[in-house]
Amino acid sequence: MKHLDIAQLAVAAAEDKKAQNITLLNLQGLAVFADYFVICHGNSQTQVQAIAEGIQEKCKEQNITVRGIEGVREGRWVLMDLGDVVVHIFHRDERDFYDLERLWGDAEQIQVN
Repeated sequence: MKHLDIAQLAVAAAEDKKAQNITLLNLQGLAVFADYFVICHGNSQTQVQAIAEGIQEKCKEQNITVRGIEGVREGRWVLMDLGDVVVHIFHRDERDFYDLERLWGDAEQIQVN
């Protein structure tokens, strides 16, 4: 599966769990650690956790290895390592504070819907 396909699978799984303001950034040529960021948020700790679980389930169905996951228990900022795709799932309060879209402002935003 291509890296963009994995990113789009994560986007679809996040959409299934009603994630808000889903952003897909193309980091190719800007970062050596990942080709894509998927960024979204949930409105509660429980929703953030559900989004992360939904993405994990979709990855498992497609035999995509989740190399690492951090922050699920706290539900404030979950970071998922899917290899060349990194997924950031924020609680809405944390997302504005960290503002990754501004930090990676040189990255191309890919239309998700």
